[in-house]
Amino acid sequence: MLVVKDVRKQYGDFTALDEINLEFGRGIYGLLAPNGAGKTTLIKMLVTLISTTKGEILYNGTNIVELDEEYRDILGYLPQHFGFYKHYTPKKYLMYLAALKGMDKKTATSRIEELLESVALKDVGDKKMRKFSGGMIQRVGIAQALLNDPKILILDEPTAGLDPKERSRFRRILTSLSRDRLIIISTHIVSDIESIANQVIMIKKQKILFNESARAICETLKEEIYETLISNEELEAFRNKYVLLGEKQEEGNVRVRFVHKGERNQDWISVSPHLEDVFLYEYRDRLQEEG
Repeated sequence: MLVVKDVRKQYGDFTALDEINLEFGRGIYGLLAPNGAGKTTLIKMLVTLISTTKGEILYNGTNIVELDEEYRDILGYLPQHFGFYKHYTPKKYLMYLAALKGMDKKTATSRIEELLESVALKDVGDKKMRKFSGGMIQRVGIAQALLNDPKILILDEPTAGLDPKERSRFRRILTSLSRDRLIIISTHIVSDIESIANQVIMIKKQKILFNESARAICETLKEEIYETLISNEELEAFRNKYVLLGEKQEEGNVRVRFVHKGERNQDWISVSPHLEDVFLYEYRDRLQEEG
């Protein structure tokens, strides 16, 4: 059990995270928020790259800082941008990392073969990585994070820049890996975790906004999401009056998806909320600033 207890992280006068309390068991946890909301700060504390300002992070009741190497031995980490040697093959690169971890050659060779097969790279294990796609590089990244067969696997923005096919493959790999370990995925891409995460954690204003299943989070907007067809001339006024979640041109008009709390118009169609609806609604101010 990994426990985050009353954690705060400050940089001078700036508070990045405050009053963070979380418990992680076996399964997949999605850490979902826009860029800059504090996801990477939390991830870096979980992997001991930075320390907490207040509070502590415990593994099976002991502070992870005190556990030191004992904790790192059960931890696998894939940072958003991990370093690799493009002139190395996956086998050579992973063997190099295995040597740094103190693994003997026979054990490392067997483990690397097993990992390359699990991440669908066995056929290219002896090819130089300079010609690999982004998705293939990320799969090498997963393999390096799994070298020590970790009980805890932490991935920071693992699918950034990948195409839909590679993201789908990535999700399948993670689902198979989650059977016997704890996986935490930090992302701002809703589709990466909506279908595979047992629990979704959303951070807003430096605090935990939600820590529930995707279904439970969607229930917070139950019977408050609608779609309707309006003219292009009405669109700007509609944007000013409601929180729009989607706009789609349709036969000369615009089909809008939006949030409304209160009495509905008879022309509106009530629709089931998705996790992306909640994401867009809760972070609307931040997303508008980015836009």
